[in-house]
Amino acid sequence: MNQGTRDEMLDRLAEAVGSVTVAHPTRVAVDGPPAAGKTTLADELAAILRAQGRDVIRATIDDFLFPRAQRYPRGEYSAEGCYFDTHDNDALNRVLLDPLGPGGHRRFRPAVYDHAADTVLSPPVTTASTDAVLLFDGVFLMRPELLDRWDLRIFVSTTLDKTVERAVIREHQVSSRADVERRWRERYIPAQQLYFATVRPTHHADIIVHNDDPRQPAWETRTDRPRPTSV
Repeated sequence: MNQGTRDEMLDRLAEAVGSVTVAHPTRVAVDGPPAAGKTTLADELAAILRAQGRDVIRATIDDFLFPRAQRYPRGEYSAEGCYFDTHDNDALNRVLLDPLGPGGHRRFRPAVYDHAADTVLSPPVTTASTDAVLLFDGVFLMRPELLDRWDLRIFVSTTLDKTVERAVIREHQVSSRADVERRWRERYIPAQQLYFATVRPTHHADIIVHNDDPRQPAWETRTDRPRPTSV
């Protein structure tokens, strides 16, 4: 376990990305619970890599949701629905992860869904450079449908109760504290518990960032983790 400043942690992550040797764009997962700090970390890491001259593609699981009418067949607060019915992982593989992977044509789309408008998207196809880096943040990224697509797996860890407090602060202008706490405690946290029980995401992570205190994070590199054949 290492501990230091945020800049030190980000430098170690950038080194880890740079150490990946593949003949196609490097696909990096930034996984973790809601409000763990995944998006912030991925954005900061993207800035460092771009400053080093890397071509960075930023994308998020929020742009690969099913339309709202399809997301709640089990109810608005269902943890099983959160895990099984929310994300269009087939589309994620088809339009982004597989094109950037081994044997892929590198022509990709970074999104299929507009969350704010609740509409399907079909953005223009873009061609990635061979040495590009995809930084993709989101929940449930190490589930079986996606696990083998990543060339580097980062898990941002924090206590689940702390994510509730962060969510209350983050969403105070659009949701009451009671509404946020209900969503987290009835849907999001049980969904994460289901994910941990069935997938064991930290077992598959190459790097775990302990982000309870974002200013003084701790991190560990799991060199003993098996590396499946990249897909």
